[in-house]
Amino acid sequence: MSFFRNQFANVVEWEEFREDMIFWKWSNREIKKGSKLIIRPGQDAIFFHNGKIEGIFQNEGEYNIESQIIPFLSTLKGFKFGFNSGMRVEVLFVNTKEFTVRWGTQNPILLPAPNLPGGLPIRANGTFNFKVNDYVALIDRIAGMKDSYLVEEVKLRITSVLDQLLMKWISREGKDMFNLQANAFDIARGIREDLDMQVLSTGLTVTGFQVMSFNYPHQIQDMINKTASHEMIGNVGKYQQISMTDGMASGNVKGGGAAADMAGMMMGMNIAKEMMKNMDPQNPQAGGSGQGSPQGAQPAGADDGKKPNFCPNCGAKNEGANFCSNCGQKLA
Repeated sequence: MSFFRNQFANVVEWEEFREDMIFWKWSNREIKKGSKLIIRPGQDAIFFHNGKIEGIFQNEGEYNIESQIIPFLSTLKGFKFGFNSGMRVEVLFVNTKEFTVRWGTQNPILLPAPNLPGGLPIRANGTFNFKVNDYVALIDRIAGMKDSYLVEEVKLRITSVLDQLLMKWISREGKDMFNLQANAFDIARGIREDLDMQVLSTGLTVTGFQVMSFNYPHQIQDMINKTASHEMIGNVGKYQQISMTDGMASGNVKGGGAAADMAGMMMGMNIAKEMMKNMDPQNPQAGGSGQGSPQGAQPAGADDGKKPNFCPNCGAKNEGANFCSNCGQKLA
């Protein structure tokens, strides 16, 4: 036994640890008696020989291989340690954490859409999560041929099929092609299940998949925004008035100065007047019963034959004409 006491005490540990490394293999060296095994937090150490797992050690700490590891292996698997030589085995260190990876479509996905012969081009982005869950499959399919495995390699495998899966699940769950975000949860759930089947045979499992946003081309997004604005306002005339008011306030409407200020004031008064009509329950035009109005009284807004000094639509000054010389609004 003094022979082994004079041997160099090797340290078996994860020497090339990286946060984005899924596993790393300690191999092609003999484990001497007196060697130590070091397992750090978030790591598992797997002893395997001739492609077969001999033992899995999951508790972090420092272990004496001769007194703590070898007896366990011998009892569990009948593993024998040579008396006159070291033990040539491989130790696979596995990162046990859950990895989070960002993804994004590299090219637009053309979704079938009515009135768009070439399809609706969209992009998407988000994140997915995965971790190691089957050491036997991991060794059989990957670790048996590689000394290390990086997150980037898993990302490449997943993104290579992601476009087809997005097409599949958007077509199935995307009831409104112009509001895909409303169905993002169901789309992501279906993609996660399919991706999990893609990597399950390699000892990995996809634990989560999220779609953060769907992005449309700039022109289509502008159309969506404009349509949504019209629907929210509900009245194109009022939309035009509000747009002009905003333009005057921002200085984007030409012909500023006193005329612009007067036009803005008149427009504001007219808008306020319309709001008061809609809010007055006694106003017949607002949908009220009109029981509170005196009999024979002139209805609000009735034409009294007088021509306004300023156009109620654009605010331009009127010189007694029947129609506004600036916007064509009828004045009498």
